[in-house]
Amino acid sequence: MAESVVNETLANLTAAANETAKNATGRAAATPEGMLTAYTGLIVMALLPIFYGSFRSVHAVLEQKKSGEKPESMTSKDAAMFPIIASCTLLGLYIFFKIFSKEYVNLLLTMYFFGLGVLALTHLLRPNVERLMPSFFPNQNYTFDLTEGTGDQKKEVMHYDFDRIDLLCLGGSFVFGVWYLLKKHWIANNIFGLAFSLNGVELLHLNSISTGCILLGGLFIYDIFWVFGTDVMVTVAKSFEAPIKLVFPMDILEKGFAANNFAMLGLGDIVIPGIFIALLLRYDVSKHGSKSTVYFYATFMAYLVGLITTVLVMHKFKAAQPALLYLVPACVGTPLTLALLRGEIKEILK
Repeated sequence: MAESVVNETLANLTAAANETAKNATGRAAATPEGMLTAYTGLIVMALLPIFYGSFRSVHAVLEQKKSGEKPESMTSKDAAMFPIIASCTLLGLYIFFKIFSKEYVNLLLTMYFFGLGVLALTHLLRPNVERLMPSFFPNQNYTFDLTEGTGDQKKEVMHYDFDRIDLLCLGGSFVFGVWYLLKKHWIANNIFGLAFSLNGVELLHLNSISTGCILLGGLFIYDIFWVFGTDVMVTVAKSFEAPIKLVFPMDILEKGFAANNFAMLGLGDIVIPGIFIALLLRYDVSKHGSKSTVYFYATFMAYLVGLITTVLVMHKFKAAQPALLYLVPACVGTPLTLALLRGEIKEILK
């Protein structure tokens, strides 16, 4: 009898809590299965651009060296200034959302990220389409020149070479971008977000491990302050309707692709550790070729552990967490500890 009363009371309390959550957010409370699916989806999506972007960064640097170009990279000064610039940008967006209508701000931001997303997706598609291009569809090169002045005073302002593959990728990306503009579907958001992340890991280069430590250390403090110290980060993340975060619905098992109760992960929590992990892969390749990539894989697994820790803490305390609080110690501490054990600490910090 007593047991049945307790069970009934617990059932009533659970139902009341779910109803309260539904009334507060307009959405039904997520089930344990739904949360597990959502968090697993976010973790997998975070790992993919880091892994493939790291190998693409090696290829990009090798191609630049073959062509005689000097790879552009972030210096220690750039790394030290980055958290300050990011803080000013974040605070500026927060003020904009407080002063102006969220709809108008998001309209401008959506158009801006639409253009960036189309270009990022085009860059991502190019090598794959090139490999799959049928032989009966001959490629053709085009040149776009923009000049000013006449005669001997003519000066080249812009020069751009492109081909039919570029046009095909751009056209496909544009059509996809229009779908994103019209529907704002979470799948479209994630595809743009993954394109941004992969391109960021591939193209943003650090010039040394010490520069990476400066960057990650500064953003470690930045993330903790803006998440725990103020409501700025959470407010902007929830108000910002642009593909700057990956989302995965926690009610996908109930509603399928029409789900609308999302867990989210900011792209900065992918790209920033990702460019550091990509640097470690380039270090491994420069030292051992493809025979040993111990620093890359060790830090990649440490990132996975840090991300899982973030999710577990967030689930435990039911509050937003600064992911870099857990990712930075994992990503910086792992290669430095490994280098210390292997007697390579001085070499890796050069």
